[in-house]
Formats: sequence, structure tokens, C-alpha cells
Amino acid sequence: MAAGRQQIQPRRQPRQRRSEETRDRILDAAIGVFAAYGYDRGTTNRIADWAEISIGSLYQYFPNKDAILAELAVRHLDAGIAAARDRRPAGSAIPLDEAIADMVTDTVDNHRHDPAFLRVVLERAPRTPELMAKVAELQDTSTTALQELLADHPEVNLGATDTAARLVVVTVESVVHQALAAPAALNADDLQRELTAMLTSYLTR
Repeated sequence: MAAGRQQIQPRRQPRQRRSEETRDRILDAAIGVFAAYGYDRGTTNRIADWAEISIGSLYQYFPNKDAILAELAVRHLDAGIAAARDRRPAGSAIPLDEAIADMVTDTVDNHRHDPAFLRVVLERAPRTPELMAKVAELQDTSTTALQELLADHPEVNLGATDTAARLVVVTVESVVHQALAAPAALNADDLQRELTAMLTSYLTR
């Protein structure tokens, strides 16, 4: 059963550098614990041990591991949003396939290093209002950037570029998640190359 809203809210937001560093240590340790032990066996005691803090100190920041995982999911999405905002369209000076490759590469790089942890996030992260708002923000930011890019490339032969841009963004996120989180994950470089080719072909058909 999903935890209640109050049970997955962080107990303490860091206001000093030392507190922020402790919170980051907890989150970084949780990634290792969840990847090594899975979610069910990834206890708060193990997370505290990996972070080299007391369990009491951990509970000052997070009430339970659901709250830790929810915060990790938001942090993961924030990285994707930052990458999408940094991806400024450079007009037709950059070939379309290179621009799509950059977008795919950014997404793969945000997922490729911890496939076991990625599985935990996809399967177990609580769907909080904050998390779902971040999902929507990532999709909207990425879609807007891609729409601007498509408008600068006359070889894009599509009637509804807004729909196409949204479809490409959702496809990249979904395919990368499933391909890299699968027990027999695809090679990341092969995934980047083939996904770029598929999407470029769709946009210029």
C-alpha cells in the first residue's frame, strides 16, 4: 500500500551547508543500497550504515525509505529538466540527426550508470503530486525545446509538429527507461544510435 502524503515528506530541509551535505550523503547512500539489495531489503539501517551516520540522524531528514526514494526520483527528474533547459536550439546550423542525437544522449546519460537503481525508481517510487508535477515539467520543457528545433528544419515534413515533438519526447523517455532498466539491458551506445536513426526517420518521412 502506498505511504500517506505526510509519511513521504522529508522531515527537514537543509539550511546550512553541513546539513545539505548530510542529506546528500543519505541520498547517495540510498542509491547504492537500493541497487545492491533491492527496495525490500534496502532498509533505512543499511542506508544509514552506508552514509556513515546514525539511524537517528537519518530520521531527522527522512521519516522512511519511501520518502528517500521519492526525493531521489525528484532529483533524477530535476537533472533531466536542467539538461532540457540547457539544450538551446541552434537553428538549422546543426543537422537534425545531430540535434536528435544530443537529446537522446542526454537522456541515456541520465539513466545509464545505475540500471538496478533505475528499476527501483520505475517500480517503487511513490507517485506523489510533487513527483508527477516534475514529470509534467520535464515533458513540457523538452517538448517546447524540440518544437523550436523542428521549426528551424524544413526537412521536417509533419503537419502537427507540436504533437510530433511530444511524441518524440515521450518515446525517448519510455524507450530509454525500459531498455536500460531491463534485466538484459541494451548496450547504451547501440541504443543511442538506433533510437536516433528511428526518430530522425520519423521526423523526415
